[in-house]
Amino acid sequence: MGKIWDLDFQELRKKLLSSQSNNTDFKIVSKKWMQLSVDNKYSYQFDWLGVPIIQMPGDLIIFQEIVYKTQPDLVIETGVARGGSMIFWASIQKLCGIPGKVLGVDIDIREHARNAINSSNFKDAIYLLEGSSVEDKVVEQIKKIVSQHKRIMVILDSNHTHNHVLSELEIYSKFVTKDCFLIVLDTIIEDLTLDTERPWGPGLNPKTAVKEFMSKNAEDFNREKSYEQKSVLSVAPYGFWVKT
Repeated sequence: MGKIWDLDFQELRKKLLSSQSNNTDFKIVSKKWMQLSVDNKYSYQFDWLGVPIIQMPGDLIIFQEIVYKTQPDLVIETGVARGGSMIFWASIQKLCGIPGKVLGVDIDIREHARNAINSSNFKDAIYLLEGSSVEDKVVEQIKKIVSQHKRIMVILDSNHTHNHVLSELEIYSKFVTKDCFLIVLDTIIEDLTLDTERPWGPGLNPKTAVKEFMSKNAEDFNREKSYEQKSVLSVAPYGFWVKT
């Protein structure tokens, strides 16, 4: 998938991305903007098909590119929040012509999220499992669903503490199939100021968990830097990984 329509334009984009990625002033401004956007909860302002989706707009474009390129017939996301991401993944699968399913796992799936999903055009494509993403009985249910699919992508976006994300990585990395993506969100926490109201922060967060996990499992995944470089204002620096 992913036909290149214009090779000259593709080469131009590569040069522009390289220049952008090495522009110190641009990186400084972007980092400052990212901190201010988090402080002001900028990502809370957007809907996907009428349902709140707490994601950065640039990341959503990147997610669409990944689904189109890799064609996952099962997308697993830990963390359901308000349900917008579940509808996003299912709608992108539909647009890409993928007869797929989306599985959302959350320790507490709120009524408003269930209502939003059940009222959408994609309710039949979405499974919801309530319980801790690392709980044995939840994982066993996921294994049964995974066994029915061939191309599986995983997004981790639940509890952002180091230990929880590390546990998720140890479990969910096994579900990702060859050439599909494991995406760990909110690795940006490592680069932000400490939020004293949260049990995570610089030094103990999704990025530190990814670094620990990948230090022992480097042969299983390749880091795909281009997506975080393109997005720039991404919540997932060091968070895009392809199963080898």
